[in-house]
Amino acid sequence: MTTASERLAKLGVTLPAVAAPVAAYIPAVRAGDYIYTSGQLPFVDGKLQGTGKVGDSVTVEEAAGYARTAALNALAAASAVAGGVDAITRVIKVVVFVASDPDFTGQAQVANGASEFLIEVLGDAGRHARSAVGMAVLPLDTPVEVEIIVEAGPPVAAV
Repeated sequence: MTTASERLAKLGVTLPAVAAPVAAYIPAVRAGDYIYTSGQLPFVDGKLQGTGKVGDSVTVEEAAGYARTAALNALAAASAVAGGVDAITRVIKVVVFVASDPDFTGQAQVANGASEFLIEVLGDAGRHARSAVGMAVLPLDTPVEVEIIVEAGPPVAAV
């Protein structure tokens, strides 16, 4: 059976360092076997990958790519709390916020960027419930923001 870390390696993807919060929150919190992430933006090496509204200055394809990057950042935040990506046993819920032009109705297509990535990495354990929500504006004028809820095995005590 292939692990999530092996799938990431096969995809040529490395979990990034978890971005430091810029306000009064933490990137992820554990409650029992569940880990809830704060909304994650499509940052790569500290740089926001794009700005604008989907359906106006941002295409569906670009936004789906941003959703994939934001999901990677959410997975990194969850993994940091879980004790590694292989400790994550299931993705429960994904919420994708899409900064949308008023006439844009393809939020689900954008959210597929996040969903498909999580399934690529976690296999069947990456299948999840999901909401794709159109918003007037998001922080820093980002086109997408992603938050996830995952289940993880119990924390492992240090030896």
